[in-house]
Amino acid sequence: MKPRWTWAWFALLIAQAQFSFAETPTPPQTSLVAKGEYLARAGDCIACHTTPGDKLFAGGRAMLTPFGTLYTSNITPDPETGIGNWTADQFYGAMHTGRFPDGGLMYPAMPFGSYTKVTRSDSDAIFAYLKTIAPVQRANRPHDLTFPYNNRSLILGWRTLYFNEGTYQPDSTKSADWNRGAYLVKGLGHCAMCHTAINALGGSSDSEAFQGGLIPMQEWYAPSLTSNKEAGLGDWTIKDISDLLRTGVSSRGAVYGPMAEVVYNSLQYLSESDIRAMAIYLKSLAEGSPSRTSTVAVPTDESSLLMSLGKTVYDSRCASCHGAEGAGKPPNYPPLAGNQSIEMESAVNPIRMVLNGGFPPGTKGNPLPYGMPPFAQILSDDEVAAVVTYIRQSWGNSGSAVSIQQANQLRSAPLN
Repeated sequence: MKPRWTWAWFALLIAQAQFSFAETPTPPQTSLVAKGEYLARAGDCIACHTTPGDKLFAGGRAMLTPFGTLYTSNITPDPETGIGNWTADQFYGAMHTGRFPDGGLMYPAMPFGSYTKVTRSDSDAIFAYLKTIAPVQRANRPHDLTFPYNNRSLILGWRTLYFNEGTYQPDSTKSADWNRGAYLVKGLGHCAMCHTAINALGGSSDSEAFQGGLIPMQEWYAPSLTSNKEAGLGDWTIKDISDLLRTGVSSRGAVYGPMAEVVYNSLQYLSESDIRAMAIYLKSLAEGSPSRTSTVAVPTDESSLLMSLGKTVYDSRCASCHGAEGAGKPPNYPPLAGNQSIEMESAVNPIRMVLNGGFPPGTKGNPLPYGMPPFAQILSDDEVAAVVTYIRQSWGNSGSAVSIQQANQLRSAPLN
């Protein structure tokens, strides 16, 4: 969004006062570096720029995309291979414009489309923090992209279509908490990177933001945050949303897969006030959206057979934890009855949970999470399709039937 330079001076003073709520406050006792470390957590920088088990922010992590493999960059303060010779202006330029100090174009796997919303003061704080970490001398690995995507000049076309440069501008009709939450979700949190469908060009439109989509190459579905029929939080309490973000579990459900990593690496470290602000904003995305319906789709002959077999599998494998009627034992064992994540149009996530199992993240608020065991080696494709169909169509749930082919295809999905 472009700055509104034509406003009267009085309106500008009001906007500046509201904008201060979007920036991270810096109490006198909090150093710029500490603020930057906090913001780097909020931006989940470690998830991409640190290879698991390797040195902090040394880069080199392989990021699979439909266009080939990208390798993340070294952002330690090493002067030769990292950002040791960068200035604060150059770092802000990278965050805000998606360009290297020499003007080179960054691939949009770096979420500069979201980071452009970050304020200059917050960018400076992150840079100050990165300058204090241990330097690692490691040259950046060249990307392995297929033709023509290895031609960086094509990024100019992508930017024209999908990149809107500009710092976050607060909405004067909303509260300070809502604006702070919007700043974190849209900016540092770059939540739209997963929760918005990506087209064949690797882009997405603002009109489709947060409407959900399959995460490329990971085979997980990031549900819509704007629809209460999926993961929209319009009918959740602020406490339940906050609990889910901060600890990974709540009375309404738990996070698994890529979202569990986000909670583990990032969200559990945020302040209660910031988590609450994010909850307020996320809840607003789906307020007024129709909630799920309790009408079960009329089963076909195949789904009738799946339901019969599915009940047998469920009773023997699932009922001991999730209950005969799918009520669960929250927060340790999530309810399946009336669970939005079970009923979504995409059945990818429940199929993957049955096949691969998983744990919510181990967080300070939930250090010993209860997990879901994998059943890929125990259940056949028929049984997986049957039990997921049974769960999606029982106890008032209204999900569609799952095919045996769907279950088979997801057996080969990557585990992370």
